[in-house]
Amino acid sequence: MSKISRSGFVGIIGAPNAGKSTLLNQVLGQKISITSKKPQTTRDRILGVVNRPHSQIVFLDTPGIHKSTTLLNQRIVAQAIQAMDDVDLILFMVDAASRNYASEKMIVKQFETVRKPVILALNKIDLAKKAAVYEQVETFKDMYAFETIVPVSARENIQMDLLLDELESRLPQGPPLYPEETFTDVSEKYMVSEIIREKVFRLTGMEIPYSCAVTVDSFEVEKKLIVIHASIHLVRDSQKGIVIGKNGSMLKRIGSIARKDIEQMLGSKVLLKLFVKVTPDWVSNKRHLSEFGY
Repeated sequence: MSKISRSGFVGIIGAPNAGKSTLLNQVLGQKISITSKKPQTTRDRILGVVNRPHSQIVFLDTPGIHKSTTLLNQRIVAQAIQAMDDVDLILFMVDAASRNYASEKMIVKQFETVRKPVILALNKIDLAKKAAVYEQVETFKDMYAFETIVPVSARENIQMDLLLDELESRLPQGPPLYPEETFTDVSEKYMVSEIIREKVFRLTGMEIPYSCAVTVDSFEVEKKLIVIHASIHLVRDSQKGIVIGKNGSMLKRIGSIARKDIEQMLGSKVLLKLFVKVTPDWVSNKRHLSEFGY
């Protein structure tokens, strides 16, 4: 690590579903941020450390910035906006396959107040036509004075090294900020809750994700087994039936798929017990939001 001459914090900023978490997982080479096709999947700032031969890039994956109504979403968006003040450089991610940039225009206005250097990554170019990508480059050039614009595909690993080079060259000079073996600052319990929440997102209908939270109630390490009890919190009784499923089939499926990912992450056999609880209106209740970590 003695060769490292640059290090700093990069905030990954963008609208919901721009591919921010996919990008973080890709550059880390392992999964720490959950992903799904449903917007507003990420609810917390998640730190990921990328060590390169001459730099250490510390990424902050932030929740998608959007117009918010519930207290939960307001807190989520406030976290993302706050992150812009805490970083050296902003990586602004835009979905190149999208045609509606209302949220992006709102975010660009925020850039004008924080006054940090911003690199634009036009993501998902594998899903967009070349002509459309060129057109978007010109559109965004006129929108803001970006340091540079890099078309990428985080999922397909297209031009990701080029993007990292551009980020590295704009970091402050200085030694590494974290030990070389550090790749994230989130706890194992947090990762477990996020893995379970991801499975709920992916396996249930559109009604569930926005009103679902997961808490890890106990995490006990035994000789050859880790025993985890976790609760899935919903806002309505009607949602409970969806998550549990006929004869408990959906809950068993969520638990089975989540357990495999958790075992892979922890490198140990896991006994996972899931419980479903109805906590009415937790998304707008200050006490519950704090209890659930938001």
